[in-house]
Amino acid sequence: MDLKQLEYLVAVADAGSFSRAAAALNLAQPTLSRQVAVLEAELGERLLVRTGRGASPTEAGHILLVHARAMLGTAQRAREELRDLHESPGGRITVGLPPRVALALGAVLVRRFRERFPRAVISVTEGLSLQLREWLVAGRLDLALLFDPSASPQLAFKTVMREALLLVAPPGVRLPARVALAALPHYPVVLPSAPNAIRSLIDAVLRPRNVVLDVVAEVGAVHTALALVAQGVAHSILPESAVAHDEGRRLPRAAIGPPAVRNSLVLATPLARPATRLTRGTADLLEGLDFRML
Repeated sequence: MDLKQLEYLVAVADAGSFSRAAAALNLAQPTLSRQVAVLEAELGERLLVRTGRGASPTEAGHILLVHARAMLGTAQRAREELRDLHESPGGRITVGLPPRVALALGAVLVRRFRERFPRAVISVTEGLSLQLREWLVAGRLDLALLFDPSASPQLAFKTVMREALLLVAPPGVRLPARVALAALPHYPVVLPSAPNAIRSLIDAVLRPRNVVLDVVAEVGAVHTALALVAQGVAHSILPESAVAHDEGRRLPRAAIGPPAVRNSLVLATPLARPATRLTRGTADLLEGLDFRML
């Protein structure tokens, strides 16, 4: 089992077919198939199964892919550390951002990265925090900003921002300055659906207190919930930053609590991977972003 064979396995799994992977690798398809077959024979396990639509990993393939991505990542970082002997390191780094963060701060991050590391390439991947966390553990991401991630022995977390959640009302609705947790069921709400980090946080705070919300609709993203509130469909419970600039609508809003419900945006880094100058520098850039822009 060598790194090239692992690279071929990952390429087929990511592309979903031998033909697409061969084209991406600039290889003949029979050569790619033969190398994967050699790897399967060496391990004594079927790693990929051909389907009518291409190829997909078997159970053994999924297990090996986790390790393959980690080993390939380690090898790449070793090359980058050797290149780090230069004043401006090269290489590629992949950063995961939640959509709301990417929209507000993605351009700033890329611009500052280009100024600091002109020889390197940054790749920004967007996704829900739960998805980004899984990709970080699997080795697909080098760094990520996550909202309220669950603990992991494989990751280190550093909080970069905390903000309060507010009750947001449709236009013309009068709200008190503060709404107690026990009073929240009096307000019909539209909420992001699980596994959205905001929904998970709300459920985690209210469930132990036996507070059951009147949820009239669930949506996939914060901005969709905000749009439905603006159209008078229902109230919502959203982070302060999500409603700070609601396109001039100035929707009515009220503090929640006590206790206040606060979410956390954290910088997540993998513990098992050695930090290169590029990853350390990118982490500094992420921590230095002005999160008030959210």
